Amino acid sequence: MQVTQTLNEGLKRSYTIVLPAGELEAKVTEKLEEARKDFQMKGFRKGKAPAALMKKMFGKSVLGEAMQESIDDAMRKHFDESGDRPAMQPDVKMTNENWSEGDDVEVALSYEALPEVPEADFSGVKLERLVVDVEDAAVDEALENLAGSANHFEARGKTAKSRDGDQVVIDFLGKVDGEAFDGGAAEDYPLVLGSNSFIPGFEEQLVGKKAGEEVEVNVSFPAEYQAAHLAGKDAVFECKVKEVREPKPAPIDDELAKKFGVDDLDTLKGQIRERLADEYKGAARLVMKRKLMDELDELIKFDLPPSLVETEAKQIAHQLWHNDNPDVEGHDHPEIEATDEHNTLAERRVRLGLLLAEIGNKNDIEVTEAEMQQAMMAQARQYPGQERQFLEFMQQNPQARQQVSAPIFEDKVVDYVIELAKVSEKSVSKEDLQKAVEALEVD
Repeated sequence: MQVTQTLNEGLKRSYTIVLPAGELEAKVTEKLEEARKDFQMKGFRKGKAPAALMKKMFGKSVLGEAMQESIDDAMRKHFDESGDRPAMQPDVKMTNENWSEGDDVEVALSYEALPEVPEADFSGVKLERLVVDVEDAAVDEALENLAGSANHFEARGKTAKSRDGDQVVIDFLGKVDGEAFDGGAAEDYPLVLGSNSFIPGFEEQLVGKKAGEEVEVNVSFPAEYQAAHLAGKDAVFECKVKEVREPKPAPIDDELAKKFGVDDLDTLKGQIRERLADEYKGAARLVMKRKLMDELDELIKFDLPPSLVETEAKQIAHQLWHNDNPDVEGHDHPEIEATDEHNTLAERRVRLGLLLAEIGNKNDIEVTEAEMQQAMMAQARQYPGQERQFLEFMQQNPQARQQVSAPIFEDKVVDYVIELAKVSEKSVSKEDLQKAVEALEVD
């Protein structure tokens, strides 16, 4: 094999690789001999078919396989010896288009090499960790929000008319063609008006009613109704409004705590305090991580593969366009050109991505299988009833697994660098922390 460099410009590399015909022929012969050992041909004992006949029958197919293997081996050897790591899939093509059996194989290999990432002393990086104390007022506010979401209703006055959002307690009897049907009756049924839990048009007809009123509700079952014998049919429900209740925040007491799965109010308060503390720490980490990325982006500079930057800029431009045009779900839209702003952001992302990858690799930082399983289980819980199918998909899809592992890897590398940096703490209010987080979104 002969390798000749034809381009060395920045990170761009091009080579001509010549595979001698004799080496290729030797590989073809080797593969045919290997196959002949187990080949059974009529008129010959197993493994005794003539080599010339084997070549006539299978030579062309084996030649193509041998040629591809030789090219792959040549590329592998080149990267091992040069130490280059291609930024993206190399461009490989034969240059002697009129090639025929017995000729040398000439291949053109082009790629952009990943850059050498310089060493850095992270001990000089200065970071600030924002610290927020969980105040009683924040716990009380969270309790009030829980109480407001606890679906607690209290009776209105007897003359009060029902409004959207109220709960009405009703007896009802449904009839189709004058005949009652199974499942169409109930007593003391609590129905929240506007919840859309009944047939379309049902709840609206109970708005503006008082306790003690009797109402005939006329509706039509949807054509796709699950009970086939009722689908598409008109129905009349004889309803009696027994009570009208308005939504109220639930009392903040032990009963409220039990609704959320704990024994008493003090335990609930303790859980809320822990959750708020975790939220504050998570938000503060986001702020510090952004500061760290800003510091690293300024501290370490190196050449970037143009193809990676261009690809990233296009993805950024495409994503931002969809953010501005949320009604367009598919990709049937005009081509979106990356701007200078997109390119600048792409350069930052590519630089930091390569830097964090290099730090992780040099310091043996890895995502463990236990961490992967924990992350995949957390995502699987977002698909109730389909957890098993989701996990099977993840196990069989390396690209999907990579999308799960990448942010875990990044966070572990960030934690490693933070340990080496000089970190001071600053006490702030939760409002100041919120402003700092909102500033990240603006940036």
